Amino acid sequence: MTHPETLGVLLAGGLARRMGGGDKPLRSVGGVTLLDRAVARIGPQCDGLIVNANGDPARFAGLGLPVVADTVEGFAGPLAGILAALEWMAAQRPGTGWLVSIPTDSPFLPADLVKRLHAARETAGTALACARSGDQTHPVVGLWPVSLAADLRHALVVEDMRKIDRWTARHGIAEAVWPTAPCDPFFNANSPEDLAEAETILARFPEA
Repeated sequence: MTHPETLGVLLAGGLARRMGGGDKPLRSVGGVTLLDRAVARIGPQCDGLIVNANGDPARFAGLGLPVVADTVEGFAGPLAGILAALEWMAAQRPGTGWLVSIPTDSPFLPADLVKRLHAARETAGTALACARSGDQTHPVVGLWPVSLAADLRHALVVEDMRKIDRWTARHGIAEAVWPTAPCDPFFNANSPEDLAEAETILARFPEA
C-alpha cells in the first residue's frame, strides 16, 4: 500500500427495515455472508478493520474484530457510525490519520477502493473523498480524516445533522469514479429482491 495508513470501518449498525429486520450483514450471497465478503474485499486494502454495530457485539465475535457502537443515541445514521469509528481511532490508534467507511450490504466492492479514494482526495486537494459509479454518488463509501472528528460530533449532536452530503460539503469532497459495467461495484443489497439480484450478478460474473 502506497497511501497513508488507513483503518477500515464496516458499517453494520443499520436497522435493515427493507430486509425485514435483523442483521442484514449476516445474510449471504454466493454462500458467503455480506459481512465476510466485505472483510475479504476491504481488509487487504487497510491497516486494520473495525465493525460499527449496536446491540450485543457477541454476534460478530467470529470475525475477531473490535466492535464499536454508536456514541450518539437514537440510530442517527451512517454519520454516527463514522463518528464512533473516528473517536475509537483517536483513542486506540492515534498514529492512524485516515478512516475508510464501507456499507456491509455491498457485495462487489472494488479491490482498488482505498487507493483511488486517496488519489482523488490528493488530486483535488480536499479533506474528504467518496465513491461514484455512473451518475450515482455513494457518500457512505468515503475517506475521512480523524482530524475532523470534533467537527463531526458538533454537527451531529449540536446541529442535529444527519445527511452526509450536508456535512461533507462544508469541507470539500472529491469523487473517485468507477464504471458500472460489467456490474456496479457499489450495488446495495437492501431487500430480499436485491439479494436475489446479487446472486444473479454473481452467477454471471463470478469475479465480481
